[in-house]
Amino acid sequence: MIEVREAEPSEFAEAGRVTADAYREFTRGDDPSDWSEYLERIADVEARADRTTILVAVEDGRILGSLTLELEGRVREDHEHEALAPDEAHVRMLGVDPGARRRGIARALMVEVESRALAAGKTRITLHTTQRMRAAQRLYEGSGFERAPDLVFPDGFVLLGYTKQLV
Repeated sequence: MIEVREAEPSEFAEAGRVTADAYREFTRGDDPSDWSEYLERIADVEARADRTTILVAVEDGRILGSLTLELEGRVREDHEHEALAPDEAHVRMLGVDPGARRRGIARALMVEVESRALAAGKTRITLHTTQRMRAAQRLYEGSGFERAPDLVFPDGFVLLGYTKQLV
């Protein structure tokens, strides 16, 4: 039985490792160097846990997936990241252990996101994913998310935008 809940501080390192492993397969040899920096940031759950909610999917004591939910604060507070709108919850860094995929773990995490967003008074959920992450795109679209404006970085890297109205 898979349990979805907030991560305990003692689980931050493992949640980060699982999530970074999930993203690692999407790197390519021609990627800019900041992709490896992003993998390090993904793995550093402790650095964002004080201003976000870290959810984990656990089975028999083993973390199979993780995501970061921004309800009040952002992972990074800087010029690249606008403040959250009062009605917005934002999902970041959803990752499932490559050996545990296709078992509904990502979907279970997203169901918990909706529940927590509603409980926090949010009326929509936003997120971004890469063009390479086709399974993630299918998950979001199959869960009622619609395309939203993309985020395009100065080097041309594109994050596909998605949004879902809750009420």
